Amino acid sequence: MAEGAVRGAPLAARALAWLHRLSMRGRLLLGILLPVSVLVAANSFSLYQQAQAAANTAYDRTLLASAKAIGELLDVTGTPDAPRLLASVPYSALEAFEADNRSRIYFKITGFQGEMVSGFEGLPTWRGKVPDQGIYAALVDFYDGVYLGQPVRVAVLLQPVAGQAGQGMATIQVAETLELRQTLARQVLVDTLWRQAALLLVIAAVVWWVVQRATRPVRALSAAIASREADDLSPIEAPQAPRELMPLINATNEALQRQARLLAHQKRFVRDASHQLRTPLAVLKVQVQSARRGDLPPPQALAEIEHTVDSATRLANQMLALAKVEQLRQQGDAPVLDWADTVREVALDLAPLIAEAGLDFELATVPAPVRGHAWALRELVRNLLHNALKHSPPGGALAVRLAKDLAHGGGQAVLTVADNGPGIAEALRPRLMQPFTSAGSPGGAGLGLAICHEIVLSLGGSLSLDNRLSAGRVTGLEATVRLPSVSPQVPSRAVADNIPP
Repeated sequence: MAEGAVRGAPLAARALAWLHRLSMRGRLLLGILLPVSVLVAANSFSLYQQAQAAANTAYDRTLLASAKAIGELLDVTGTPDAPRLLASVPYSALEAFEADNRSRIYFKITGFQGEMVSGFEGLPTWRGKVPDQGIYAALVDFYDGVYLGQPVRVAVLLQPVAGQAGQGMATIQVAETLELRQTLARQVLVDTLWRQAALLLVIAAVVWWVVQRATRPVRALSAAIASREADDLSPIEAPQAPRELMPLINATNEALQRQARLLAHQKRFVRDASHQLRTPLAVLKVQVQSARRGDLPPPQALAEIEHTVDSATRLANQMLALAKVEQLRQQGDAPVLDWADTVREVALDLAPLIAEAGLDFELATVPAPVRGHAWALRELVRNLLHNALKHSPPGGALAVRLAKDLAHGGGQAVLTVADNGPGIAEALRPRLMQPFTSAGSPGGAGLGLAICHEIVLSLGGSLSLDNRLSAGRVTGLEATVRLPSVSPQVPSRAVADNIPP
């Protein structure tokens, strides 16, 4: 049994592999013709059984007629006390009941006491019972038997016989070989199989034609995609495609759009990197050449080179951060994190800078579960705080507040960073969140707010920058980030942290 299972496993695997290699047309043909073939086989077997039963019914009538013909030739002889059955039946009397020379008829007549009277003595004597409800009015029984090594169909007729010498019940057996019956049943089966085979061929042809017509849009779509240029990521236009193909076309168009966005982002990154890094590298080269010529004292030359390297490093890190945002966007759903933990961690990291600037710093948070990557949330808060630190005057005020806004559907987590800086000019506002657009702070590359904007978009939120006004005068800038909130994972309690200046 185990060996059979071992041998059967590769066979099943090969069968599955063969099925996987089949085309759509082949699978449809197999899926339709296989059950139809099984149904045709079952129907043919049933029809063969019915044909045999019909042939038996028809030829049984002939056997019964033969038995009745023999019964008419019987007479009674002897005395009333000992009547004997008398039969004079020549075989030629049965030739009229033989359908053709392919079948043979045998008979046997048994007397009143069970004695052999006439016929073929070797034909087994009937020991059965006449059915209670037969289809014939006569006392007749039919059964299958074997005579001279051949299967035969036997009709038994119990025939009452009366004469001057007495009366009794004679038993007449007439047997016929089955060649003619089997030939008729086989002929019916062959005719049926021919018609069923023609039906299968018609079904196969119709299925092939229908599949060929139905898959024409698929082949046309495949040819259109294959003929596209390598850099053509425009949506696929297939207005004539059937409805079943529209989900595939829509999914393909969405994938093409994602690839187009990713490719555009990569091109923009390469273009911006080559453009923005060219200047600090050129400055660095000039500074190195000046130092080699001895134009400046070595400590001053090294300090300038270090400043240029730091600026280039900061620019490269910001550009890599901008590129990483797009990578996280492609990763799909982000984990659920408590934004409050991230805000407090970043605030503690920047505490030395806050203390150095002598700012009056306020930090107030509540648990705010949001869906986002830890790096993205940290980078968002860090850039906003760095931007506020750059523009806050020494001794000014800086407030960071994280709250929940339940007014919007599903709730939002709202982060507000408010400083006492000069705010932003209205002319600069439309371009402020574009890469390499600076609000005028020295040493800035203009990427901080662009990074924040991309992160917020990737998290499904919004970022707004608004000047705070007092008596018609700008008293600072307020950056507000709104992110969709999810079901709270921690108890909802207010936390207030004050980091001393």
